[in-house]
Amino acid sequence: MTGEPTRGRWAALALLLSAVFMDMVDNQIVIIALPTIQRDLAADPSALQWTATGYTLAFALTLITGGRLGDRFGHRALFIVGTAGFGVASLVAGTAPDVAVLLAARGAQGVFAGLMVPQVLSFIRSEFPESEQGKAMGFFGMTFPIGGLAGPLLGGVLTEADLFGWGWRTIFFVNVPIALVVAVCAMRVMPAPRRVGRGGVDVLGVVVLAAALLAVLYPLVQGRELGWPTSVIVAMVAALPLLALFVMSQRARERRGREPLIRPGMFRSRATSVGVVVMLIFYCGMGTFFVLTLFLQNGLGYSPLKTALTMLPATVGIVAGNGVGMPMAPKLGRGLTMIGLVLLLAGTASMIAVVAAYGTDLTPWQLAVPVLLYGAGLGLGSSSLMLITLTGVGAAETGAVSGIVNTVVQLGAAAGPATVGTAFFSSLAVDGDFADAMRTSLVVGLALFAAALLACFLLPKPARVPVPV
Repeated sequence: MTGEPTRGRWAALALLLSAVFMDMVDNQIVIIALPTIQRDLAADPSALQWTATGYTLAFALTLITGGRLGDRFGHRALFIVGTAGFGVASLVAGTAPDVAVLLAARGAQGVFAGLMVPQVLSFIRSEFPESEQGKAMGFFGMTFPIGGLAGPLLGGVLTEADLFGWGWRTIFFVNVPIALVVAVCAMRVMPAPRRVGRGGVDVLGVVVLAAALLAVLYPLVQGRELGWPTSVIVAMVAALPLLALFVMSQRARERRGREPLIRPGMFRSRATSVGVVVMLIFYCGMGTFFVLTLFLQNGLGYSPLKTALTMLPATVGIVAGNGVGMPMAPKLGRGLTMIGLVLLLAGTASMIAVVAAYGTDLTPWQLAVPVLLYGAGLGLGSSSLMLITLTGVGAAETGAVSGIVNTVVQLGAAAGPATVGTAFFSSLAVDGDFADAMRTSLVVGLALFAAALLACFLLPKPARVPVPV
């Protein structure tokens, strides 16, 4: 950070994290309500699929641009615009008279979330002293998985409650007062920007990067549903020349003395370049949660509520892992990420063991310890990995790198179900044995976490412990 620590920074962080939690819940909450939405709006299956995935794509495509705009125009301004816009888009989604309006509103939600979320990491990096960044990053790290786990549970409760006769629309209306309060309070609590960047927006860079990310994200999100046609494979291959074109345009812009969207030199830092690779593998492995949900509901006949309660130990593990790891993050560095991955490996291996032992007779109690270990590993590993990746750049680049980090998380979250899910469905198609399909997909998840653990050795050694002054 630069200058003196900001007064009220913890209160401001709590405010920012409430917005991140709202985003994560909204990202997941709609899944439970999709059947109800389909009946109410007479939506066809493809429109229903885009109700869920349109948000993810718009969010991921906006993150890097949102981070850079925060560097340039101030993180407070972008956070307020993003939060307020998210609230308005939620209101439109809740009042949508047809599928077309709902899809447009979901896309708008994703765009405004992409402006809002990167500012949180930038705030931590610029407003907290180094000795407090591990703790702050821990709170940020636990917000994502807890929000992701709370979303389906809250979606089921709100949809079944049918408050005021609004049915599924309540899942969007609940965002409106939260977004309004957060946006208004942010004007008072968040500090004025210490600096505001100069220079015009790199429009060409935004367009080329969006095209490259779309070429990757669309196949990952829709490939399995479409049966992996040739056009999807061609789109993924096209991402490589588009990324090369983007890199060339950024270097050319930098040579002309104009500020690029992403400065190529920031990836010379081993912490940043290796960190994003490890993060991609890490979050890809999280596709295990996706197949576990399918196994519990489709294979064992659990209700959405029972499934959410079965996953509850993961939330306990995440909170405990963050609580233990937050004070140690600056001191242990990559070691904390590696401990988290070891716990993830242990949790995944123990899930394989109990599924093999009990099959479709599996009970929530038998899954409790494996899921708890899994959550603890996630809590220890995710926040420390984000902190390591951010330490590789200066304060002027934190918004851009925050956008990159969050985009990588979304790429991993999309690639996880595509990778682990493909193993699940391929095995299920052979003999229809859910337990066998679950074990196969868990082995893929185990291999991904093992690869991430090996890649951690390429990360820089633990950062020095700051000396109090």
